[in-house]
Amino acid sequence: MSDAVEKAEAAVRAAEVDSVAVQLALAAVELAKAATAQREAVAPPPAPASKFDARKWWTIGGLGIAGGLVASLFAVAVAIGAVSVAILALVLRSLWRDFQKGR
Repeated sequence: MSDAVEKAEAAVRAAEVDSVAVQLALAAVELAKAATAQREAVAPPPAPASKFDARKWWTIGGLGIAGGLVASLFAVAVAIGAVSVAILALVLRSLWRDFQKGR
């Protein structure tokens, strides 16, 4: 009979170990749920949409137009300079030919 008692005691010990393991697993699951709920609760609300600001867009447009005008004036100045250099090169070439011919 002692053999049957020992088997019963071993089964009780195994059941106690299993129930502790199950309790630990359930506690871990509950802890994971709580951590997830805290992360969701801490999430910041979305930022409100900003109102339309006409002054900002008028300023951007005005600066864009002013920048375009400056760029176009710079392009005209570069073109005038290029034409002047071309004319100067033609005149100097003509003078050099006359000088080489002895005139």
